[in-house]
Amino acid sequence: MSNYENVLLSIEEGIATLTINRPKNLNALNQKTLEEIEAAVYDIKGNKDIRVLVITGAGEKAFVAGADIKEMQSKNALEAREFSIIGNRAFKAVDELEIPVIAAINGYALGGGLELAMACDIRFASTSAVAGLPEVNLGVIPGFGGTQRLSRIVGVSKALELLYAAVNVKAEEGLRIGLFNQVFEPEALMEETMKYAKKITTKGPIAINFAKQAVKVGYEMPLDKALGLESELFGLVFSTEDQTEGMTAFVEKRSAEFKNQ
Repeated sequence: MSNYENVLLSIEEGIATLTINRPKNLNALNQKTLEEIEAAVYDIKGNKDIRVLVITGAGEKAFVAGADIKEMQSKNALEAREFSIIGNRAFKAVDELEIPVIAAINGYALGGGLELAMACDIRFASTSAVAGLPEVNLGVIPGFGGTQRLSRIVGVSKALELLYAAVNVKAEEGLRIGLFNQVFEPEALMEETMKYAKKITTKGPIAINFAKQAVKVGYEMPLDKALGLESELFGLVFSTEDQTEGMTAFVEKRSAEFKNQ
């Protein structure tokens, strides 16, 4: 496993926890941090014992408060484009990871922080969470997928409403508009996130992966093609040992012991 400076990666009982670890900078994303996120995702991808990834931020104030403005402000157009490509590549790796990815949003998730959270499958937030894309305040636009993922999550009109006025969304409003899946008191956030993650580890990992593919890939397809994808994956899962084990365990009234095979 790689050594990192700006992120922490721990693995316990099939759950990987990736912590953005720049608390003095409110976990702001500089280029090195983005590169380390991508590298960590590939380390996780290579470990078949990992069933779930949880992403959070160090400290109590911020998940990720945005990109590192001090690093960004001197960039020219070509350098800014390259920075956007690096960020998009990192978050695409998160988005396309085969296992479920949960964001545990403990405070500010602004700019690149919200973009990272939106690359996750599920977003659990603390009651202190504040989310938004404030880039237009700085005369720029989101560059790590914010314009695309926000509209897919909350709808085009709501996304534009939030983007145009750089609106910050508090926890309950985020829950109401579907930006957050669940909201917890700050002291309960990680406990509840891990409780949900542990539930996932008891399910068939290949089936979980196929379900993720069916939903996320199928969402971008016309319905008839998406239904075809679902049928293909449904058939394919019947070629696995886990399907045999899962159905046998059900008939025998015992817990299944899935092997990811």
